[in-house]
Amino acid sequence: MGLLFGPAGIPVTAKDRSTEAGIKKVKELGLGCMEIEFVRGVNMSADKARKVKEIATHEQIELTVHGPYFINLNSKEPDKVRASKIRILDSAKIGAIAGAKSVTFHAAYYGKDKLSEVYRVVRDALVEITETLHNENVKIDIRPETTGKGSQFGTLDEILSLSHEVNGVKPCIDFAHIYAREGGKWNSYQEFMKLLELVETELGTTALKDMHIHISGMQYGPKGEKMHLTFEDKESKFNYKELMRALHEKKVEGFIICESPTLEADALIIKKLYESY
Repeated sequence: MGLLFGPAGIPVTAKDRSTEAGIKKVKELGLGCMEIEFVRGVNMSADKARKVKEIATHEQIELTVHGPYFINLNSKEPDKVRASKIRILDSAKIGAIAGAKSVTFHAAYYGKDKLSEVYRVVRDALVEITETLHNENVKIDIRPETTGKGSQFGTLDEILSLSHEVNGVKPCIDFAHIYAREGGKWNSYQEFMKLLELVETELGTTALKDMHIHISGMQYGPKGEKMHLTFEDKESKFNYKELMRALHEKKVEGFIICESPTLEADALIIKKLYESY
């Protein structure tokens, strides 16, 4: 499959704002994948998902899914935890019908709890979720994402540990989030290579052939992520060029989803850059 590039959602330049039109635009642009954004809720019916799969198959565009923002598996309110699990399950089920290969989401907030306790809570919830999907024969990878703020569950170590411990869970690595969360660290070729080697050490070489990556320009502050930016925005110092070099050097395969404001324009920039190495 190689490394496929695409936008987080319907391309900005698509005149029709439907998922189907977005897939066709992605194909027209010469990109290889698109992320379906369920960030405000899973608002796609099973019938529409089947149509989406048909078009994506015809256009040879691979799909991923981003679950709703309103997920917190560590909430102190049981109803919110139940709702969070349902949102992940619904994203996975509809995503699978649409032919998506993986679903990602921000798993939780720490609140005032010990980090180890939050990890246990999230791990146990994901065990329940993956077992439910397995029992219902829903075939899609569950990928909690590395997050950009210190208040959010989702360090690289946490995501890799979950992927090692829970069957059916794999990482979604947002390199810009890691950069913002760590105050500008993990932003050189050497550091990107080290990060990829950590994935390889923890999950095996095959994990580098099956990656779900997020990337964008990034503005950060003392608390981490502030705003997604275009790669060339003067406020962004995220070193996307060296990341592309590292991904090429390590022969990474999978999906790289561009979350910058210009979506497909920046996705095309990194695709062209990657192919130049």
